[in-house]
Amino acid sequence: MVYNPNMTKFVNFKPAWWLNHPHTQTLWPSLVRQRPKIQTRRERISLPDGDFIDLDWTMNISGPIVIVFHGLGGSIESKYALGLLKAIHARGWRGVLMNFRSASGEVNKSIKSYHAGETEDTGYVINLLHKREMNTPIAVCGFSIGGSALLNLLGKKRPPCIKAAVAVSVPFLLSNATDSLDRGFSRIYQRHILNSLKKTSKQKLALVHSPFTREKLDKTKNFRQFDDLVTAPVHGFNGVDDYYKQCSSRQYLTHIETPTLLIHAKDDPFMTPDAIPEKRELSPSVQLELHNCGGHVGFVSGVLPWKPRYWLEHRIPEYLTPLLSN
Repeated sequence: MVYNPNMTKFVNFKPAWWLNHPHTQTLWPSLVRQRPKIQTRRERISLPDGDFIDLDWTMNISGPIVIVFHGLGGSIESKYALGLLKAIHARGWRGVLMNFRSASGEVNKSIKSYHAGETEDTGYVINLLHKREMNTPIAVCGFSIGGSALLNLLGKKRPPCIKAAVAVSVPFLLSNATDSLDRGFSRIYQRHILNSLKKTSKQKLALVHSPFTREKLDKTKNFRQFDDLVTAPVHGFNGVDDYYKQCSSRQYLTHIETPTLLIHAKDDPFMTPDAIPEKRELSPSVQLELHNCGGHVGFVSGVLPWKPRYWLEHRIPEYLTPLLSN
């Protein structure tokens, strides 16, 4: 049980008894959970550089807008994203998942993709939606690297149109995360995501000029090597260390003015507890709910294995409700 000093009640997450390990909490939602059923419609947004972003909307036609940023290697097919969209829809709000470049099932026109400090595409889409409906409140939820991008946006650009934000399982220090994912069982997560990233990068090689080759891409064995070869040069950073330094979101938490909830587990296998920010690093607008167990984008509770409860899909709307009602 965690007490949040900025709230008037205790916030309780109790892990399911059969999922009391960081890896089981992390793996259950993606491997065992049934795909949440929710109808969506797709909208394509043209970007200033001639490329595109695909948005997947829930079917409500009015109400507050809640934008979801997926994690690395994620998309509209990610069960955690579908589950949250379903919960958002049930509240009478409009949910929309922003598929980052090349994450919507179609390779983008530009060599650019997305990264932990992405603020251009996210800022453009949010401003566009705000201009469409000036009187509609907007909230944003980001998972993992999507949460990192969200915190970078909030801390660097401070967009006033965002009424509230939630960031889940954020890799607050990128170097810490890449080192952690290159050790022990966590290498399984690294291998799965890295294979997906390399596949997309190879598809782009056939369409656009790139600063890397297929041969060099095949030789990358971990995130640090991939980020040094692909992510950093493609997005204008001076190598992997410059990318990690500029885009680690922990340094921007003190600058955030938007009401923001951080949900994190001490046992997150994507990083060590050293990455978790201290209270002095949080602005008055930022609340950290830190749980002993929960894994990475896990937080599965319940008393029966055949009736799990996906706690994030209750906690996130609960936090957003009063902020979107103002």
